[in-house]
Amino acid sequence: MVPLRVERLAKSKRQIEDHVRRVMRHQKKTVKLGRTAEHRKALLANQVCSLIEHQRIKTTLAKAKAVRPLAERMVTLGKNGSIHARRTALATLRQKNAVKKLFDDIAPRSAERNGGYTRIVKLGQRKSDSASMAFIEWVDVEKVVEEKPAEEKKAKRKEAEAKPKEKEATPEEPRAEELAMKEEKPAEVPAPAEEPQPKKRRWFGRKSDAEK
Repeated sequence: MVPLRVERLAKSKRQIEDHVRRVMRHQKKTVKLGRTAEHRKALLANQVCSLIEHQRIKTTLAKAKAVRPLAERMVTLGKNGSIHARRTALATLRQKNAVKKLFDDIAPRSAERNGGYTRIVKLGQRKSDSASMAFIEWVDVEKVVEEKPAEEKKAKRKEAEAKPKEKEATPEEPRAEELAMKEEKPAEVPAPAEEPQPKKRRWFGRKSDAEK
């Protein structure tokens, strides 16, 4: 009798566990992003590769939050530096140049930091569909990203100031051909102005003298 009772209890316990797995989604929290699993993996891998290449990317807030854990996991692999870690990163990102830059440049820069390698900056809503937008960037490259546009603006301003000065220094001289054409053209005689004719007023509802 005892073995049968134990078997029944074990069977009921397995049934309960199977029911919990099927109905309750424990440890299955994943941001779907409206895509299938394969599409979502490819999207996040491409976003991380763009982040490695450009140091900062602009995307929707939902995508930025989904990219952040993957990007930080890749930096952890880069800090490990082993061949196995490099192959694992390559299997996820699928781009050799991005993996090389991750292991050679980004990971050594974050050697003293224990997590928190990225930052999300909210930008408000997009005009077209009111989607929440955000920047995601590496924490250690804030100065590099912000200095480049300022230098480009200064160079453009200097070029714009130099162009008007050159124009003022060398005024354009009238061409000889234009002068010759002006001399050849005879003076045009103005046409006699036509005298304006007086307008005839007509009262509606009354017959004029000609109609009578």
